[in-house]
Amino acid sequence: MSSRPSTRATAQRPNAAREGFELTDDAFLGGRVRLWQPSHGFRAGMDSVMLAAAVPAKPRERVCDLGLGAGTASLCLAARVADLRFTGVELEPELAELARANAARNALEAFDVFVADVLQRPRQLPRQSFDHVMTNPPFHDIARGTRAPDAAKARATSAAAKGLGEWLRFARALAKPSGWVTAILPPDQLSVALASLAPNGLGTEIFPLWPKAGEGAKRLIIRIRMNSRAPLRLLPGLILHRTDGRPTQEAEGILRRGEPLFK
Repeated sequence: MSSRPSTRATAQRPNAAREGFELTDDAFLGGRVRLWQPSHGFRAGMDSVMLAAAVPAKPRERVCDLGLGAGTASLCLAARVADLRFTGVELEPELAELARANAARNALEAFDVFVADVLQRPRQLPRQSFDHVMTNPPFHDIARGTRAPDAAKARATSAAAKGLGEWLRFARALAKPSGWVTAILPPDQLSVALASLAPNGLGTEIFPLWPKAGEGAKRLIIRIRMNSRAPLRLLPGLILHRTDGRPTQEAEGILRRGEPLFK
C-alpha cells in the first residue's frame, strides 16, 4: 500500500466532497487497485485488505460491505474475484461519493452504494439476500477509551457498547441461510462477535493476525457460515511482519499480490 497527495485526485474529486476535503491517491495490491481517500480522518489500510482477502466469494455472488468507507475492501475483493455484485452501506455522504468514484475508476460496474446508518437497520437492504456480508465495524467502545479527535474517524471506529452487537446482528440478518459473514475485530470484542453472530459457535472460524512472532494478536478475522453444523475452529493465523518490520512472505502475498487469506 502506498499513499501520496495527488493533484489528479483533487482535480477529479467527486462533486459531493465538501470544501477542504483533501484527498490522497492510494495504491493497494501492488497497484492493481487505485483509489482516493480523505487525507485526514479514517483511512483504510491493512485491516481492509485482510478483510477482503478473508471473504470466500465466488464469481456471480452478491456481497454487502457494511461500513463501506471509500470502498477499499470491496475493490480489493473485486480485484481477486471476478464478476461479483456489490452493495455498500456508508453513513458519511462524502465517503459514499468517494466509493462510487473509486468503483468507476477501477472499472467496477456492479456496485450499489446506500447512504445510511447501519445501526438503524436500513430497510432498503433486503434480508437474507447476500452470499457474503463483510464488515470492519466501529469496534472501539466509547465508554472504555478516548474517541478519535477527528469526528468522521470517531464515527467510523467507535460506538456505544451495545452498538457493535447490533451492527453484527444486522450483518447476520442480511446473509443468506447458507451465506457467510466475515468481520475483522480486536480480540477483546470476540465475545460480542460470537454472541451476536453464532451464540453456539457453530460454523465459526477464527483467524488471528499477529503483528510479529511472539506478539499478541491485535486483530482477528471472524468468519461464520450461516446454519452450519461445523464446530468452531481456531485456525493457525498469520504473522504480518518480520522482526525488521518488513512484511512476511505470506503477508506480502496478500498485500501485494492479492492472494486469499485462507488457502
